[in-house]
Amino acid sequence: MPQDPSSNSGDTPFGFLPAEPSPPEKGERLSEWKGYQLLPFQIQAVEAVRKGNNVLVAAPTGSGKTLVAEYAIEDAVRRGKRCIYTSPIKALSNQKYRDFRDDPEVDVGLMTGDVTIHPQGRVLIMTTEILRNAIFENPSLLDDVGFVVFDEIHFMDDRERGTVWEESLIFLPESVRLICLSATVSNVEQLGSWLSEIRTQPMEVVRESRRPVPLAHYCWTERNGTFIPGKLKGIRNRAQSAKAAGGNRRGGRRGGRGRRGRGGGFSAPPDPTPLFDELIAEKEMPALVFSFSRKDCERLARRNEHRQLLSPEEAKAMEALQLELVELFQMPERTLRGEIFALARGGVGYHHAGMLPVFKEMVERMFTAGLLKMLFTTETFALGINMPARSVVFNALRKFDGVSFDYLRTRDFLQMAGRAGRQGIDTKGQVYCVLGDRDLLEAPLERLFAGKPEAVTSRFNLSYSSILHLVERVGREYLHEAWERSFHCYQGREGNEKARKRQRRDQRRSIDRYLALLDELEYLDGDSLTPRGRVACTLNGYELQMSELLFRGTLENLNPKALATVLVGLVYEERRRHDPPQVPERMYGALRRSVSGVVREINGLEARLGIDPPVKRPDWGLTPAVQRWYEGADLEELEELGGSTSGDICRVFRMSVQLMRNVRRAVGPDSDLADLLQDAVTALNRDEIDARKQLELG
Repeated sequence: MPQDPSSNSGDTPFGFLPAEPSPPEKGERLSEWKGYQLLPFQIQAVEAVRKGNNVLVAAPTGSGKTLVAEYAIEDAVRRGKRCIYTSPIKALSNQKYRDFRDDPEVDVGLMTGDVTIHPQGRVLIMTTEILRNAIFENPSLLDDVGFVVFDEIHFMDDRERGTVWEESLIFLPESVRLICLSATVSNVEQLGSWLSEIRTQPMEVVRESRRPVPLAHYCWTERNGTFIPGKLKGIRNRAQSAKAAGGNRRGGRRGGRGRRGRGGGFSAPPDPTPLFDELIAEKEMPALVFSFSRKDCERLARRNEHRQLLSPEEAKAMEALQLELVELFQMPERTLRGEIFALARGGVGYHHAGMLPVFKEMVERMFTAGLLKMLFTTETFALGINMPARSVVFNALRKFDGVSFDYLRTRDFLQMAGRAGRQGIDTKGQVYCVLGDRDLLEAPLERLFAGKPEAVTSRFNLSYSSILHLVERVGREYLHEAWERSFHCYQGREGNEKARKRQRRDQRRSIDRYLALLDELEYLDGDSLTPRGRVACTLNGYELQMSELLFRGTLENLNPKALATVLVGLVYEERRRHDPPQVPERMYGALRRSVSGVVREINGLEARLGIDPPVKRPDWGLTPAVQRWYEGADLEELEELGGSTSGDICRVFRMSVQLMRNVRRAVGPDSDLADLLQDAVTALNRDEIDARKQLELG
């Protein structure tokens, strides 16, 4: 019997070599591929690939849209072309690479910034940032590329990184075809129409709204227990009446003396323990419990550590798997006695970005083995990697969006809820929303349950390095044309003529401000790049800070530890804005002040010209950690210094290593600074920081 195409279990990896069977005859409709019986939307997308079109597939999580990318890649490789598969996060790129590297029919490479392996591979997996940099700095890498797959293309509206997607789509060579995979978005036709305008080949938009495994939604409160959304209106009315009556009895005072939440007068978040008891009794496990605080994930896991959710056979399998993982990743034996493994032996776990990457990966492997029955996690677990459960629980519906706390976007809710329901196992997926008093009255539950996701909105803003590349390539005037090709401008056309004229005027002024700054700092000489400009255009993200430090001589005569201190300071940004830590003067105090002064000068020039957002200022909070790491300390000791988790420290150190390597390439191998930077990389990139070692071990 043909396999379910939407199931990722045992998927044949993409990247096939030409020894595969011949494709169907021209004109023959493809309804089955690699043993998979294709769904109607997959047939439509595959036919579009066969016709030579670009394809944009928007479908729910777990519906099988990745199969379209796999077919396109096999088709291209058979024709002698290479393929690139991009993903929004390094962890997903690494996972994709692992999935394919051991298959003898797959010639696969990886480029993430942290790690470069076999860049000559017929299929290259990379982050979108690496693709964007290759377009501008190493275009020969794309000479024989047939397809680029943009996974999670709705990331275009990410506040910090969305521009990278648009730059890649706009400036990718015209000969390259696109396979764009997206979660369900309301303006997919608009997005497809824009892509048709900026790309040479026709664009086919394929939209699928149905899930292979349907979802059943439930609400849960401490007072009412579990109930269906159809009862929400009546329960809300009773809660509102009770709240009003309570306020009258207190003489109009807001709230009581009970526990207060952020909303003043509302009780603290409910205890979901009875709901967990219910899920266990009804055999609705495994369950993914989404909470948007790292501390809450850990707190909830510890509150459930008393549960023994594994059968005797599963308990033995868990012990064997843990021994295997410790040996595989060359972890010390004490890892088995640590909290993560102890919780897992009861079937409970937690997963969030503050954990070391190796621990996150081990938790993921215990979950995919079916041995974690209750996993408390943040939203990052919903991205990309196929890890479904029978049930999904939203322990909260509000999260910090980078600016303020607010209720989830429908799109994010759907992506997380989409993890419920295992294909071939469950007839439906269960989704539960835990509601406190405030949520019951204020949460936009009708919007979330209706399932109409928000539109993708452009965040396009040309970076300094992009402007430098474009000026050198085609001159200043093309910058305005490049901006006109953006999704931002395309969306702006829907306004009236007056609004469109205002948008064009504002865009021209914005570009002129950037050019004025680059002229004043002497990065440009007319349509030519100065030596400063040539260095800056290779350092996307830190182009002004690093170039000014290099050309002003701030980094001259520094030892490797001092260089590491500076570059970590440029990369690091405290997750929550507390008072800055007091770093001892002996830890390169004069150097830190000098570096901060250079960046303040850049910010001052940006402010005078009206450029926003400004380049990032250095954050010296990890300076003590850099010093102790250089002295041989382990990550547990660094975490005890305060301010950051071991996972955050690992991430920042890895990003700093990547920046050091980029700076080393920019200054050239003959520079004295190149050798010192290499020494700093060697010292920083050890043990858990060494991403390549972890990848090769796993």
